[in-house]
Amino acid sequence: MTGSAFEQAITRAHHEEWARVVAGLARRFGDLDVAEEATAEAFLRAAERWPREGVPPNPGGWLATTAARKAIDRLRRDAQRDAKHQAAQIMYDDSPPEPTGPVEDDRLRLVFTCCHPALAVEARVALTLRLLGGLTVAEIARAFLVQETTMARRITRAKAKISAANIPYLVPSADDIRQRLPGVLAVVYLVFNEGYLASEGDDPVRVDLTDEAIRLGRLLRALLPDDGEVAGLLALMLFTDARRHARVSRTGELVTLDAQDRAAWDRALIAEGAALVRERIRTVAAGGEPPGRYQLQAAISAVHTEAPSSRDTNWSAIVALYGRLVLLDPSPIVRLNRAVAVAEVDGPDAGLAEIDRLAEVLDGYHAFHAARADLLRRLGRCGESRAAYDRAIGLASNPAEHAYLTRSRDQLAT
Repeated sequence: MTGSAFEQAITRAHHEEWARVVAGLARRFGDLDVAEEATAEAFLRAAERWPREGVPPNPGGWLATTAARKAIDRLRRDAQRDAKHQAAQIMYDDSPPEPTGPVEDDRLRLVFTCCHPALAVEARVALTLRLLGGLTVAEIARAFLVQETTMARRITRAKAKISAANIPYLVPSADDIRQRLPGVLAVVYLVFNEGYLASEGDDPVRVDLTDEAIRLGRLLRALLPDDGEVAGLLALMLFTDARRHARVSRTGELVTLDAQDRAAWDRALIAEGAALVRERIRTVAAGGEPPGRYQLQAAISAVHTEAPSSRDTNWSAIVALYGRLVLLDPSPIVRLNRAVAVAEVDGPDAGLAEIDRLAEVLDGYHAFHAARADLLRRLGRCGESRAAYDRAIGLASNPAEHAYLTRSRDQLAT
């Protein structure tokens, strides 16, 4: 096996096993730093040994065993090793395993654990993204539209607070699950978004992250089958993932929704998402709780996917749905998306006026400048459009988006 093949094997193992190993160690040892550092040491050991000895038949099992030994070694050196070492013997204890409670998947348990109410919401999401998805601090910072140093401090403080407050890594109760669910859904959605348009690396889509987010969404759905927002988030991810194969051209360029080959969309995923949306519509009509932000976003995606072509899209319905969403979530990103829809109904002038109101808060966001560039192009203001494209290109980190924006700029009239 060549050196590059070993690198690919280790990279694949990191994508597939990092969260599983960290979550398993966190459950067994109750110490987040021990779990994360032991897992990192196990991967370092793999990078040293696998090229010499070959990739083991069960890479995940090898990593889990190695990480557990590293964790026990550290605990033996710890000042509190007596109490912790006794807990560590669970690894070799023949007694019956602890009850798993309402959450049976270690990775999902870790999400709920990291979303403890003692932590700020931003810290819960960031910490779980780091541990569950194995995202870098830079990737998480981009997801939050903050500086990398700011995000690093946020994660460090979250870990310190967990340690200082003795927050346990235990199975959450049913009440805990309900209380922490909004943070958990935010985590899953951000993991999906990072995979949907990867902010680092040469691959425009990180299928490992989108698949993991959908897997977690399905687990949440099985766990909380009557929760509307769980159903809404799963439907939203399914609709979005259904367009995966149509979103990037053979040359590696982003294909916008209006130009996608709809025959390439995954109709099975769309049907599954549509069934979830219809179920929620019936529930709300029967007197259930009004739809939340994920259900509204799923409904918007449903309108897009049911249209046979872009020109047949019911943009008025989309604007109305965004209007309801803004009432629940008046974030700049939601308002930007609404402005793009307004441009389709009332014309590019109306959309641009709404977008320009967001300039102060979204100046560092590439999609803001990309949307402005497109509307300026449609208005024939090519000089301003070119400047907006230049700004968007400078901020875009995804290779497919970068290629699309560059071609769009280069096609402007001189």
